Amino acid sequence: MGLDDRKLAVLRAIVEDYVATQEPVGSKALVERHQLGVSPATVRNDMAVLEEEGYIRQPHTSAGRVPTDRGYRLFVDRLSRVKPLSPAERRAIERFLVGAVDLDDVVHRTVRLLAQLTRQVAVVQYPSLARSKVRHLELVPISTTRLMVVMIADTGRVEQRLVEMPGPVPAEDVTDLRRLVNEKLVGSRLSDTPPLVQALVDESTPQLRPAMATLSTVLLETLVERHEERIALAGTANLTRGGLLDFQGSLRPILEALEEEVVLLKLIGEAEPSTTRVLIGDENEIDNLRAASVVSTGYGPGATIVGGLGVLGPTRMDYPGTIATVRAVARYVGELLAQN
Repeated sequence: MGLDDRKLAVLRAIVEDYVATQEPVGSKALVERHQLGVSPATVRNDMAVLEEEGYIRQPHTSAGRVPTDRGYRLFVDRLSRVKPLSPAERRAIERFLVGAVDLDDVVHRTVRLLAQLTRQVAVVQYPSLARSKVRHLELVPISTTRLMVVMIADTGRVEQRLVEMPGPVPAEDVTDLRRLVNEKLVGSRLSDTPPLVQALVDESTPQLRPAMATLSTVLLETLVERHEERIALAGTANLTRGGLLDFQGSLRPILEALEEEVVLLKLIGEAEPSTTRVLIGDENEIDNLRAASVVSTGYGPGATIVGGLGVLGPTRMDYPGTIATVRAVARYVGELLAQN
């Protein structure tokens, strides 16, 4: 059975009131607070239909109604309008992020900002090396037989490795090696570099080949093989702000899930370009998060997505405001990375 506009208006009012008050919503309160243009009896009838259809439920006898996961999903898909951020909120985001001095600072500022603005748990994935490009490779002589390889990605991530060379490497050979690896690899996606690294060895002069062969092993390890994904988390204390009905009365499963980096990466690391993903309650594949909602999106310079960010909280969430904030913060972080 499809819902007519009046019943949809009643559902929207129930969601908005429950999110704002944390109290189950009754028909009398709806009529008083919202311009529904109908009598309390009509609203009660509409609420009975919404309950029958599975969009709202009665948490206990003689109480008002609260939205179900299905009700929230209809609200997010059809009834909510994304709240535009105020100029003050935009300026606050910009000021907070623009002061960042390096990638670590960007990530930590971003995760704190998200937690403060949404009053939820915020999660930010560090830019994924798997999605990054090589910006520069530096070779730093530590001794005549030892080099430090420093790889700087276009996202600002820096990886360092020590290389034990097969014999002494003259300074001019280090200069040639540095020039060759940068000419061949700069601008390439890290995932595309293995054949290029092999070509460096094949194309080297006999004099440079032993050093390049040793260097290539470490380059492959740096560029391709060791993609440790990292996550930053903030605002866990925000989980305790809710009412008795949030998280079905127990925070323990949520806290256990938040301790697993693999779980967090699954939640926010699969974001598609320019889309905001909203998972509500039972839509979460992870059992411990079936009482929570997750709003996430991808971020990166321009159209390139290098990581995900988002927030987790109760299903009783300000979805329009949260979606707007997550999108805005992702956009600003992408612009910061593009400027760098």
